[in-house]
Amino acid sequence: MARLSDLIEAFIKDLLKDSDAQIIEIKRNELASEFNCAPSQINYVLTTRFSVEKGYAIESKRGGGGHIRIIRLKIDDTQLIYNIIGEIGDSINMAKAVSLVNFFLERGIIKKREATIMIAAINNRAINIDSEIKNSVRASILKSMIASLLR
Repeated sequence: MARLSDLIEAFIKDLLKDSDAQIIEIKRNELASEFNCAPSQINYVLTTRFSVEKGYAIESKRGGGGHIRIIRLKIDDTQLIYNIIGEIGDSINMAKAVSLVNFFLERGIIKKREATIMIAAINNRAINIDSEIKNSVRASILKSMIASLLR
């Protein structure tokens, strides 16, 4: 069963797909009611899954009739790749690494087979080393694979 965050993310992305302008406006409380969750869960999804690095902008208007506007940015893939390499930094856990690979798949930057190979190369079984440096090695491998997309 999918996690609630995954369901909310998929719902928002479906709304964006259906929008010609790649812009949607939602009300946090209404969305929270629809998913039977706290508004903070909606905030979590928005901040972790709809960042500028992932190709989205979020605008928020508070008060009565307030809303959240989600805009899918038209970012050049090259610039996006550079931004993500910078975001990875010196260390990345498996969950975040898989999320980034899936993001590239979703954007059409890589194909399913490439995503499968990338995930296999960065999984915990493949990086069979001391856990203290595992995330650092994973970051290095992932950045190298992503940088190869620029060639």
